[in-house]
Amino acid sequence: MLINCTNCRTPLQLPPGAPSTVCCAICQSISQVTVAVADDDDDRSSRHPPPPVPLTYQQTPAGPIPNVHGRKRAVICGIAYKNTNLFLKGCINDAKCMRYLLTKRFQFPEDSIVMLTEDEVDPYRIPTKANMMMAMYWLVQGCQPGDSLVFHFSGHGSQQWNYSGEEADGFDETLVPLDYETQGMIVDDEINATLVRPLPPGVRLHALMDCCHSGTALDLPYLCRMVSETGHYVWEDHRPRTGTWKGTSGGEVISFSGCDDNQTSSDTTALSKVTNTGAMTFSFIQAIESGQATTYGNILNAMRHAIRSVGTEGGGVPAVAPNTNLMNMLLSGGSVSGHLLKQEVQLTANETFDVYTKPFFI
Repeated sequence: MLINCTNCRTPLQLPPGAPSTVCCAICQSISQVTVAVADDDDDRSSRHPPPPVPLTYQQTPAGPIPNVHGRKRAVICGIAYKNTNLFLKGCINDAKCMRYLLTKRFQFPEDSIVMLTEDEVDPYRIPTKANMMMAMYWLVQGCQPGDSLVFHFSGHGSQQWNYSGEEADGFDETLVPLDYETQGMIVDDEINATLVRPLPPGVRLHALMDCCHSGTALDLPYLCRMVSETGHYVWEDHRPRTGTWKGTSGGEVISFSGCDDNQTSSDTTALSKVTNTGAMTFSFIQAIESGQATTYGNILNAMRHAIRSVGTEGGGVPAVAPNTNLMNMLLSGGSVSGHLLKQEVQLTANETFDVYTKPFFI
């Protein structure tokens, strides 16, 4: 369970059965532990652990994955946490829309995309920790110069204490697999070691992390700190003070994240006006479909504008929405939300570059 210190807002991780109050190690303030009640726009943090995963999921081992090594391949993971108090309505919608985008817009072969959701009938496609890690290994295995790889995650994200001294804020960022209560979370160090460090020269990986606390979920060395109102930016150096290498073996990695490390991401109807989606995933697809994805700076600004405009005067989605075919991928239903989404999409990379001159392409 995670709560924010009522004084300095530092995330505090509490073990099961923790007392009703907790003392912050940073400012020494005492915070009251309360159970939050979710509203229509659920965030994607994992403050409340889910009940145990069904036994059939717990016993699922990591298994076969496609023997496909095309020039374009992707892993798409959408976890709804069905029948738990962590239930998210939009994550499987996100996964389906991303698959549609990659196949129709960017010509990814269907058999070069591994989908991990609770809707899959193949037990090896259930988003357990073992299956997610195996899919990540497959994504980068045997990659060659010219390959384009995509990793998309839509679900819950969290944080946990870092004891190695690598994290400036003292926390590792994590992804929450379906069976995290028995198998644990997937830590940013594991993601970096699996997806980032092995990439050879000439290979490009795009990661799309639609979850809470996801700003540095891949532990990449540099974060683009942008001022949304002006578009000005600087690259922050996030290389660990311990000297641990977090870059690639010559390849390129660029990641869009739903929010900063200390923020939460929304599962909401406010953007699509049709059904629940992740705010980050919807705004990413919208920017591409509306022709605003010419450079990385342009797509980042377009995503931030779309999310920031929700709930403001004359807000809602910008005038140009995704095309009709893509909208048909969304399941019907859901109500319009008027909540202001307080999250800022982040851009991280293994190397710095000019975000306004570097063309965006997958």
